[in-house]
Amino acid sequence: MTYAHSFHIPVMGIGFTIDSPLKVSQFGIDSVISLVDDVLLEKLRKMYSGKHGLPYKEITDNQNDFRAKRISSYLNMVHDLAHEKFEEFKMSTTETAQSIKEYFHMLPDSSTFKREFNQLTEHCFNLTEIKDWVREQMPMGSIDVNIMTKVDKDNYIKKEKLSSEYNDAHAALRGFAKSKLQSSVVLSAGMNPRLYSYLEQFDDFYPDAEGRVKKKIVLKVSDYRSALIQGKFLAKKGIWVSEYRVESGLNCGGHAFAADGYLMGPILQQFKDNRQELIDTVQGLLIGALESKGRTVPKKPLPLKISAQGGVGTAEEHQFLLDRYQIDSVGWGSAFLLVPEATTVDQDTLDKLVKAKEDDLYLSNISPLGIPFHSLKGNTKDLEKEKRISAGRPGSPCPKKFVALNKDFNEKGLCTASRQYQNQKLKELKGQNLSKAEYEYHFRKITEKSCTCVGLGTTALLAYDLDTKIEGEGVSVCPGPNMAYFSKLTSLKEMIGHIYGKTNIISRTDRPNMFVKELHIYLQYFKEQIAEYERSPSNKQKKQLLSFGEHLNDGITYYENLFGEGQEGKAPSCGHLLDQLRESRDLLKQLLQEIEVFDGKLVS
Repeated sequence: MTYAHSFHIPVMGIGFTIDSPLKVSQFGIDSVISLVDDVLLEKLRKMYSGKHGLPYKEITDNQNDFRAKRISSYLNMVHDLAHEKFEEFKMSTTETAQSIKEYFHMLPDSSTFKREFNQLTEHCFNLTEIKDWVREQMPMGSIDVNIMTKVDKDNYIKKEKLSSEYNDAHAALRGFAKSKLQSSVVLSAGMNPRLYSYLEQFDDFYPDAEGRVKKKIVLKVSDYRSALIQGKFLAKKGIWVSEYRVESGLNCGGHAFAADGYLMGPILQQFKDNRQELIDTVQGLLIGALESKGRTVPKKPLPLKISAQGGVGTAEEHQFLLDRYQIDSVGWGSAFLLVPEATTVDQDTLDKLVKAKEDDLYLSNISPLGIPFHSLKGNTKDLEKEKRISAGRPGSPCPKKFVALNKDFNEKGLCTASRQYQNQKLKELKGQNLSKAEYEYHFRKITEKSCTCVGLGTTALLAYDLDTKIEGEGVSVCPGPNMAYFSKLTSLKEMIGHIYGKTNIISRTDRPNMFVKELHIYLQYFKEQIAEYERSPSNKQKKQLLSFGEHLNDGITYYENLFGEGQEGKAPSCGHLLDQLRESRDLLKQLLQEIEVFDGKLVS
């Protein structure tokens, strides 16, 4: 596989990478568009069509299958515009020998494209031939898309429930499948068997005789076991997973999955140790499924990528992940929020992100999905929420209903951040005759949910001065903890230079190693879970906490061995790392003792 860069830009929120491929794909950088909000995609399609003189006809809610059609139309437009920009970039890059030299200087030495170029120029001194070769071989960044598998709301026409293929995630998948793109869909947030089975309906997800797949599957996973289960499930349907994207459980942006205390280093080690087993196991199932379906069986094994993301912030960490775990690409997310040439962020949010420190970035419970969610204190969507609570009207109007998944009070589903849902829950709460402290605790739990499915997309509307009448102007933002160490707006060239160690844009000298940072976040999360346990203890929860702690302890031992004397591929500042690991183990022992000595009443 020929590639230019060893990093990719993951999906961020709903609007932050909504048009990133139009900004970075010509440079060979892969990026990911969220498919949650078809209304937002339609607004941007109208804007870009006007900007580039393209024909535009609105796709309204009255049209059949409007969600899938909006998604296909937007992706087709991005495909065409991005390829135009790529052709222009190729021509400008190959105008002179100096411009070619500058382009390849931007790439890492590990780039397969750069290596091929160096081999060519060792023997070829004809500038015209070199220019032609570069134009023909230069790789374009992939225009990938993201679907959160659990954001798969049932849809209705009046009171009639539509069949499952019209569910939100299904329609998004269909929109991608019917688009011009030859790229990947990143499936995140866990396994959805019904959605996975729907992949079988589209030819583009199957390999041809040469092993090429027009539309590839990327699974975002938090551990090896999950990857193997999901990979086998899809292989039995004749679908190959082209990439497993390993994300840190808690040291990441957006939604966080604590992965039962398993830390990123040991998880990556497991992928490295079992990579061939994963390929062989899944490949065998795939071939059997393709034969039984009467489909083409590839002549050779299909390629498999392993990538990683979550908290990486220096060139040393980037290269360490590539070398130590032999991964194919490293995801750089939050730092790119401060690169206007790559992402779309409104000015007010940019200002807040530049100033953000550790205490401003926290793991919250604001997500209506009930999953821990990284957030920035003082974001305007949360300020809107607090004003409503103060005015005695908690909850959001819920104009888009993308996460209206709770069916406690309505068969069609309500979002737990909505005014309708919270009013019902608060009525129940008032009828329970709780103490003041208990009432306030549960009141906060109910009302802290925020309308993220709108807030995470509004940034694009504000950045491009588009209508926000339906959405309002509140912005939710979901940077990871790593954001604290990036404190200035940065050009794309500067960020690429930082990733590859040619420059340094972090002025602080106290940034912890990414693995240590993740461990500290896990310990804080563990402490909070113990506090919840002590409020309402049970034997089941105690068992889960002890297992969680055991996995953290195993992770610390792994890092001690990894960064100890005589180990290959040591990370920088190993001495400090070992001291920090000892301190973390001491804290973990204290937390585990707290569980054991807690004398609250246990319930089975």
